[in-house]
Amino acid sequence: MSSLPAITLSSLDHLRLTNLIERVSVKDYPGVTALEAELDRAEVVEPRDMPADVISMNSRARIRLHNSGEAREITLCYPADADADNGRISILAPIGSALLGLAVGQQIDWPLPDGSHTRIEVLAVSYQPEADGDYLR
Repeated sequence: MSSLPAITLSSLDHLRLTNLIERVSVKDYPGVTALEAELDRAEVVEPRDMPADVISMNSRARIRLHNSGEAREITLCYPADADADNGRISILAPIGSALLGLAVGQQIDWPLPDGSHTRIEVLAVSYQPEADGDYLR
């Protein structure tokens, strides 16, 4: 895997995700380990200082999976709201923790459940709660 790109998180997302990690088990959610690593390396800013082109919790974004060339719309959400068929990706899914904190134009290599890797690129962020002034989501 290549070096990881810089990521930015709001202090609210950081706190909420830290609390989530404390409530779930690695046995039930193996992705929690990757999420912990992402939280540890993130630059944390106040919600009002979040750049509008960064994927935060409940953001809608267009991404490209380079192994297939597929572009898709996703919403990064909490596990209870996940619905992969409708593009609602859990933060505890490998692709979810990979996307957290990435800005438009950034790419990351990320392991997939089958043991292979893919490069994920952020093409656009069409909605971000912080940019919309919605700090409750």
